[in-house]
Amino acid sequence: MSVEATTERVLRLLALLQRRASWTAAELAAELRVTDRSVRRDVERLRALGYPVHATAGVGGGYQLGAGTRLPPLLLDDEEAIATAISLRLASGGTVAGAGEAALRALAKLDQVMPSRLRAEVRAVHGATDTLIGPGVEIDPELLVTLARACRDAVRVRFRYGGRDGGQGERTVEPVRMVTTGRRWYLMAWDVDRGDWRTFRLDRMRAVAATTWRFRAREHPDPVAYVQRSVTEASYRYLARVRVHARPDRVRELVPLQVGRVEDDRDGWCVLVVGGDNLDWLVVQVARLGFEAQVLEPPELREAAARLARRLEAMAGTR
Repeated sequence: MSVEATTERVLRLLALLQRRASWTAAELAAELRVTDRSVRRDVERLRALGYPVHATAGVGGGYQLGAGTRLPPLLLDDEEAIATAISLRLASGGTVAGAGEAALRALAKLDQVMPSRLRAEVRAVHGATDTLIGPGVEIDPELLVTLARACRDAVRVRFRYGGRDGGQGERTVEPVRMVTTGRRWYLMAWDVDRGDWRTFRLDRMRAVAATTWRFRAREHPDPVAYVQRSVTEASYRYLARVRVHARPDRVRELVPLQVGRVEDDRDGWCVLVVGGDNLDWLVVQVARLGFEAQVLEPPELREAAARLARRLEAMAGTR
């Protein structure tokens, strides 16, 4: 068999090992249409290239791609390469501290080895795209890695957490998922001491450490919906519920996820839930949508809308 054919088969073997956690020799041989002996030789070739392929003997054993002491070359198909390059371009302006420079270095390496046809597609997407993101809070990438591993391995995490009043307290949580709004990062976790689900801002965490205490996963709310509810409702003085005469999807296009939550209603209406510390600000946010609206709660919002209407009428000189 030619060197080119052998190399192509080894790359196919690597792609299979990356696709699934474990393969038996017979399964790999069937996929590659070779003998078990050829599979063993190709595994040795991958190991020589730096890929840590682990082998387990006996019933239920097989081959598994593990973590090594150095990062070997990665094998990406066309879609994965394009997605990676675009993500690196976006990460160069993201909210992870130090990630921008690292993303640009990685993008330069990827751009150098990408086929020209893929490079042209990536540049076309980048050239036609701008980002409109307000200033965000930078997060230490080590913190993201620690929390991501804790979520994956289902281990408890301890940290000091700063409240809105500036005080700090020790927290022990069972992490489920991290959620980002584009400007801030949040962790949804089960608060062990309080016995309830909580949302934590990553920029308020200090001395974060994963423990060796494994926990059993429990049923939990949808992380994105839970964090959105916490961000838009929990931390504000006023929580407004307003019926809006528009389709829910239309209002969702106008109201960012981190600002308000839109609930389905009937007869062409929806309910907008939005929090704020200033009633006049809430009135303006609802009015600027340009739809007919009815205040459900709180009553103070209805009074603020009436006061603002009188001021606007006076400004217009219609009285």
